[in-house]
Amino acid sequence: MIDLATTHPNHILTIDSSQLPQGLRGRITIPGDKSISHRALMLGSLAEGETQIHGLLLGEDPRSTAACFAAMGAEISELNSDLVIVKGIGLGNLKEPVDV
Repeated sequence: MIDLATTHPNHILTIDSSQLPQGLRGRITIPGDKSISHRALMLGSLAEGETQIHGLLLGEDPRSTAACFAAMGAEISELNSDLVIVKGIGLGNLKEPVDV
């Protein structure tokens, strides 16, 4: 789960992924911004399994990042600030997009 909740001061982004490579588990809380939104989409796409992103910063750049990873095989739900579901395919499983 990645959570950029308005209930946190300074819009804190919380990352909690149980499907990180090599069994790494943890919870990280960091301030959210455009760069963090990109990273959340990238890490979710590279992880195996489902990542939930709450409070994603909407904009053209994060949408482009999502489209790139979707073209390489990750499943990414429609982007909105409430919840984005990313079904990652694992670090070594990205595929070359058809229309490169």
